[in-house]
Amino acid sequence: MAPKVLVSDKLSETAVQIFRDRGVEVDYMPDLGKDKDKLLEVIGQYDGLAIRSATKVTEKVLEAATNLKVVGRAGIGVDNVDIPAASKKGVIVMNTPFGNSVTTAEHAIAMMFAVARQLPEASASTHAGKWEKNRFMGVEVFNKTLGVIGAGNIGSIVIDRAHGLKMKVLAYDPFLSEERAKQIGAHKVELDELLAKSDFITLHVPLTDKTKNILSREALAKTKKGVRIINCARGGLIDEEALVEALKSGQVAGAALDVFAVEPAMESPLFNLPNVVATPHLGASTTEAQENVAIQVAEQMADYLLTGAVQNALNMPSVTAEEAAVMGPWLKLAGHLGAFVGQMTDEPIKAINILYDGVAALMNLEALNCSAIAGVMRATNPDMNMVSAPIAAKERGIKVATTSQGKSGVFDGYIKLTVVTGERERSIAGTVFSDGKPRFIQIKGINIDAEIGRHMLYTTNEDVPGIIGTLGMTMGENGVNIANFTLGRSGVGKDAIALLYLDNAISPEIVKKLEATGLFSQVRPLKFDVA
Repeated sequence: MAPKVLVSDKLSETAVQIFRDRGVEVDYMPDLGKDKDKLLEVIGQYDGLAIRSATKVTEKVLEAATNLKVVGRAGIGVDNVDIPAASKKGVIVMNTPFGNSVTTAEHAIAMMFAVARQLPEASASTHAGKWEKNRFMGVEVFNKTLGVIGAGNIGSIVIDRAHGLKMKVLAYDPFLSEERAKQIGAHKVELDELLAKSDFITLHVPLTDKTKNILSREALAKTKKGVRIINCARGGLIDEEALVEALKSGQVAGAALDVFAVEPAMESPLFNLPNVVATPHLGASTTEAQENVAIQVAEQMADYLLTGAVQNALNMPSVTAEEAAVMGPWLKLAGHLGAFVGQMTDEPIKAINILYDGVAALMNLEALNCSAIAGVMRATNPDMNMVSAPIAAKERGIKVATTSQGKSGVFDGYIKLTVVTGERERSIAGTVFSDGKPRFIQIKGINIDAEIGRHMLYTTNEDVPGIIGTLGMTMGENGVNIANFTLGRSGVGKDAIALLYLDNAISPEIVKKLEATGLFSQVRPLKFDVA
């Protein structure tokens, strides 16, 4: 019996035809995503659900989807899909992370021209019957310096286009290696240097805890006077109130914004400023991009339903059904190891080295590698998955090396992950116990036995009295319950570590309190996806 797919949002006819040509039965109901009751009524008939952003794939919808095997999102964002609920139901969630890269990059270039030549204001003035030729004095982009914050897939396309405009390019990206920077034709710099030297600044990073307000009030004050800023990435990357003040003072000559902290942006202090160009999140809005992501999602879903092949899955590794039963806990472990070193590493990563020991060395190492790399990369880009993360790592010039060996110790097998930067190496090892639960067994050469929880706290210190008491008392005074507490040391009076499994996240204020004691050389809150 042929698999059956429901398309509940508007998708191109070409994509719909791909399903039919591949032997997949398809019902095209582009308005169904807006009718929650009707969707709940019919979803149980389908093996696959193809969507854009209108359809909300909630836990309730997934409960009603008794036959559903895959949800395919034509686009990158999956905020409208309850991924944890889908995972529990065994439903794969796919997206198309690279289908709109060129379109978004082109929009950033278009916005740069628009703000450089005041095109929207000049157009409105001319439409109003005025001829204010002397009012709209622009600037050339030729021979100007473009600062690119984020040199990943979209950022590197922008850099390529900037070369065609004969611009000088500076790039700031913690994951960008010197080799990759030379390859794409950008001069790798730290953020402060980029701010001070750029005539134009364009943002191409995801919104994370590290990138939120990356252009803060302090950062804007460090910019070259008269800079023009373009943001076609994510709202929240710029302190909008501070940007308004900088625009009014002349520190920033103009801004071109496609995204805002709150969307839909029905009102903003940035609106109606003469030196601001604003568009309603149009970065991916071209006929070509919409066609590309639609075709990609149809091909991916058809491949999975007909052959079992998995591409661009956000919640499932690319492994066979036979492998999945054995590898599941090890894939989680690899991701947790990557997440630990990713969250601990602030400087650019040059290499990721992965050692597989014993039974781990006999598994699908490509899938395990992808899970580990995704864990590392998600620290700075939560959109990364097992497919996109290795590509992003390669683009940034990160070398990945794998070593396998037979059983060498007390464990049947383990994985050790080491990240290499220009300043240090950071390693962590873990195994899977007989209960199927991943555990950390070694950090920076110190043996431990740590259960992995969603919220954790890692500290380093000299092996002196008072550490346990200080950590326990500080957590207790601030209402944070400790579920598990693991200690380790390299020797009496030498380096020591603590890893706390907490019931909830700790605030920056608690971190500051611990740092203020002077007992710790490092205090780092960590978060792991243990769903």
